[in-house]
Amino acid sequence: MSTFPDHLERAREVSTRAYAPYSRYRVGSTLLAASGATYDGVNVENASFGGTICAERMALGAAVTAEGPSLRVRQVTVHTASSPPAAPCGLCLQVLSEFCATDTRVVCGNHQGEVREFRFGDLLPQAFHGNEITPNDP
Repeated sequence: MSTFPDHLERAREVSTRAYAPYSRYRVGSTLLAASGATYDGVNVENASFGGTICAERMALGAAVTAEGPSLRVRQVTVHTASSPPAAPCGLCLQVLSEFCATDTRVVCGNHQGEVREFRFGDLLPQAFHGNEITPNDP
């Protein structure tokens, strides 16, 4: 299994392949699945802006495609140019909550070598879950 610095380096490397012609803010993400497999993603911007997809959701899509709906994520690693390193956005956290436990590790790094580490549950303490959906009966 890869070690923590290997994942940061991998996320840094994939960030160079991001499509970010509008913001020029390239993000790379690597997910470590419970199976031991790793999946990469980059941000892909779109002129409509709403069509932009973040690196974390791109990596999650690759992971679900490979492993199916039983996927469990052990670690989310994100590489940005921000100082301090940016954590995943709220939308990404909500989508990741379907596959992450509250103690899933989230590691954020940048070009300057700064690293921040979080527990998933600390970043999104009140995630909305499907079991909270109640049908509206007439």
